[in-house]
Amino acid sequence: MKILECNNLTKCYHKKCIVNNLSFHVNRGEVFAFIGSNGAGKTTTIKMILGLVEIDGGEVKFAEQIRVGYSPETPYFLPFLSGYEVLDYYAGLQRISKRERRAEISNLLDTVGLENTGTKVKNYSKGMIQRLAFAQSLLGSPDLLILDEPTAGLDALGRVEIMELIEKLKKSGRTIIINSHILNDMERICDRGILIKSGVQIGTWNKTDYNGISLEKIFIDLVGGMKE
Repeated sequence: MKILECNNLTKCYHKKCIVNNLSFHVNRGEVFAFIGSNGAGKTTTIKMILGLVEIDGGEVKFAEQIRVGYSPETPYFLPFLSGYEVLDYYAGLQRISKRERRAEISNLLDTVGLENTGTKVKNYSKGMIQRLAFAQSLLGSPDLLILDEPTAGLDALGRVEIMELIEKLKKSGRTIIINSHILNDMERICDRGILIKSGVQIGTWNKTDYNGISLEKIFIDLVGGMKE
């Protein structure tokens, strides 16, 4: 069953189309990959899905009554707040009761490897901010989780921990969309996806169809063989 359907999505700036007639769908319970080099249009597509960027053409359809969580490529939080206070603020926006949010926030901080020490965000490393963004995206147990470069800024251990967490979410039946340049991670955790270059879909990928052929090889063959 489809949880998200995008038809002919198009976004242009100054007569240049960043995303051009992009169509795909995401099924419930699967991990879906956006695959492409820098500037391919992946983040713009995500922002159109979320309503953060106006769509010039096409449409986005969600299944009824679903909750969406989002971790952006470059997260920003008010520097004078602690990690707990950041999550408390966003939990309030979601109208999660004060009684419920205390336990949920503590659990999420522990889940992403952040301690509730009162440390202000201004003293967070880039990796810590990335972990906090991941925790924020999980508030309220969303049905669809959209992760834009979720391991950016993390060291090797942090990347492994976040990918293990994503795998646990997948096993629990959560639907996830991921944009990442780390193709080994994408190949391991994603069920299928689309390959994008210069805003145009140049191919699809399905783990079951390419048994034994690495996603990296598929990507290089397609992107390297396509003229701009």
